[in-house]
Amino acid sequence: MEKDNEFSEILRRKISEALDEPFEEGIDADDLMFELGMRYLRLRMAEKKNSNGKVTKRFSLWADDAPSKKAIIEYVDSVTDINSPDYIPPFDRIAIFDLDGTIFCETNPTWFDFMLLKHRILEDEKYKIYASEHEKKIAAAIQDVIDTGIVPKGLEVEVGHAIAHAFEGMSIRDFSLYVRKFAEQPSPCFDGMNIGEAFFQPMVQLIYYLKDNGFSVYICSGSDREVIRVLVEGALILPSRYVIGTEERISARNQKDIDGSEYEFGNQDELVLKGEISAKNLKMTKVSMAAQQIGHPPVLAFGNSFGDVSMTNYVMSNPTYKTAAFFVCCDDDVRENGSPEKAQKIYDLCAENGWAPISMKNDWLTVFGEGITKK
Repeated sequence: MEKDNEFSEILRRKISEALDEPFEEGIDADDLMFELGMRYLRLRMAEKKNSNGKVTKRFSLWADDAPSKKAIIEYVDSVTDINSPDYIPPFDRIAIFDLDGTIFCETNPTWFDFMLLKHRILEDEKYKIYASEHEKKIAAAIQDVIDTGIVPKGLEVEVGHAIAHAFEGMSIRDFSLYVRKFAEQPSPCFDGMNIGEAFFQPMVQLIYYLKDNGFSVYICSGSDREVIRVLVEGALILPSRYVIGTEERISARNQKDIDGSEYEFGNQDELVLKGEISAKNLKMTKVSMAAQQIGHPPVLAFGNSFGDVSMTNYVMSNPTYKTAAFFVCCDDDVRENGSPEKAQKIYDLCAENGWAPISMKNDWLTVFGEGITKK
C-alpha cells in the first residue's frame, strides 16, 4: 500500500511538471492524466488541421509578402509536423524573446526602466527629497540619453543598481503597484496610449501564434524582472514565471542581517526588495540565467540589438533540434522613433550570421495598433 501511495505521488508530480503547473497535494493522478491526455489530443488535432485560417488571423497585422512572416511560418510548420524530420515535441518547443526594442518600444523616449528610475529620483514627491547626489547624477545621465540617443558604457549596469537602491525596503506588492501606476501615465512620444502599453502589436500576434502551436514563450531582458512582470501582465497571456530579467535580491521584512539559510519566514512576514541586484541581465548573463530558469536550450530566438547576440548564439547552438533566429530592425522613423542607421547595422548582423531580419517599416501594417500616432 505504501508503495502504491509513493508511486501515485511520483506520478502526480511528473504529470504536474508535464502540464507546467505547480504540484498540489490531494489531486488524483487519474484526473491529472486525463487532463494531460486531453491537452495532447487538442494539440495533435490542431497540428493536423489546415491552419491557414489561424495563420491569417494571427498575422493580420503583417504584410502579406513579408519575408520574415514567411520564414516564421515555414519554420513552425516544419517543427510541428510529426512526419517532418525537423519535428520537435511540444515540451521542447521553446522560444525566447528580448523585450526592449523587440516586443516593446525602447524609444519612448528611452527604456521603460530608465524612465521609471528618473521619475522616482526627480518627480516622486515622497522620494526625491531623499535622493542621493549619485542618484541625481544617474537621472541626469538618463536625460542625456533621451537628448542624444547615446548610452554611455556602464550606464545600464548603474541604472540596475540604482533602481534596486531607490526602491529598497518596498514590498514586492507595493513595488508592482508603483510600476503599474507609472505605466498608466500618457506616453511621452505617442498619442493614444499609455507608456506601459507600447507593445509592438505584430510581435504580440507572433507570440500568440507560437503559443497556438505548442511553444513555451520566455522573455529574457536586461530590464528589472519585477518591472517586466508588471508590463507583461494584461498585455500578454504569459505567466510571470516565464519572465527572465535583472534579478533583485529579496528578503523578509524582519530578516535584517540574518542569513537566509538561518532565518525562518513567518506567517506574518512579507517579501521586500533588499536594495541589491544579483547581476545585470546582459549578454552572457542572459545565457546563464536562461539556462538556469528554463533548463533546456530554446529553439527560437528573437532580439533586436548586439546585446542579444549571446542569447541568440546559445539558441542556435542547440545540438538536438532545428533552430532559427529573428531580429527586429528599427527602420521605421515615421510610425516609431526608429533609426535607419542603427537598423542597417542589424541587417548587416543578420546577413553575416544567417539570421532573419524583421522590418518594422515593411513587414508590419501597424506598430502599436489603430489610433496610435507619433507625436
